[in-house]
Amino acid sequence: MKRKDLLGIKDLSKSELNEILQSANAMRETIDRRERLTTLAGKQIATLFFENSTRTRNSFDMAAKKTGAQSTGMSASTSSVQKGETLIDTGKTLDAIGFDAIVIRHPASGAPRVLAENVKASVVNAGDGMNEHPTQALLDVLTAKRHFGDIAGLKIVIVGDIKHSRVARSDVLAFTKLGAEVTVCAPYTLMPVGFDGMGAKVETDFDKAIEGANVVMALRLQLERMDQAYFPSIAEYHKYYGVTSKRMLRAADDAVIMHPAPINRGAEVSGEAADGENSLIYEQPTNGVAVRMAVLDYLLGGAK
Repeated sequence: MKRKDLLGIKDLSKSELNEILQSANAMRETIDRRERLTTLAGKQIATLFFENSTRTRNSFDMAAKKTGAQSTGMSASTSSVQKGETLIDTGKTLDAIGFDAIVIRHPASGAPRVLAENVKASVVNAGDGMNEHPTQALLDVLTAKRHFGDIAGLKIVIVGDIKHSRVARSDVLAFTKLGAEVTVCAPYTLMPVGFDGMGAKVETDFDKAIEGANVVMALRLQLERMDQAYFPSIAEYHKYYGVTSKRMLRAADDAVIMHPAPINRGAEVSGEAADGENSLIYEQPTNGVAVRMAVLDYLLGGAK
């Protein structure tokens, strides 16, 4: 089954998830062999970012290059949006220019869906408000899958700024669809309602949540989105919710650490834990390129 757009993990079936992950794993092998593909030769990709994100944009640019496509970056600060043009008008203009896909990051939840409904080009959600970040979830799942072999039965703990995190929402949806047991953990002030309805367990005691965990995913404290103090200090947050080598002793013997980056060392993760042998943090960016190669190929119909 093919689809025009990738707007959220909630739209994907388990079979679609597995198809993209299988393709992403093959793409990762081409990266390791330092190969460049031509499956999307001639395709034009626009990266339309209304929020700064060097990592995600560069990852999509690299994914386009490695599949033979051309990528053109657009920033809202330099586009006609600053002159009053609407998102739909911008999308229609990109359509008329001839872009095959538009990768969009936007501070408003639902903006990628609005764009997708009004353009012929495929739309990829690179993060919308506090809604979803589907390719980040796919790369997180791919990282865990490559390490453990299977997702079903794994115990995943996502700890940190759940309230402001679109990554947490997409990760919960992806991991639970594939049979993992997911627990989200945060102080009460950073724990929104509704995650139990998505199939995740909710916990505020990190020491309790981490018991027997296979994957510990620490989320970045999104201080730029916080309009008030949600905890007394960074030091106190780290004391109770920071991922440390000592705290990881409570997890399963095969436990690994992940983080969507950028890392605030000494806040979400200690330096020792981030650089330790059980850290997959620096595997995630490479897998991110592979996932985005697979997503572009999946939507634009590259040769298999």
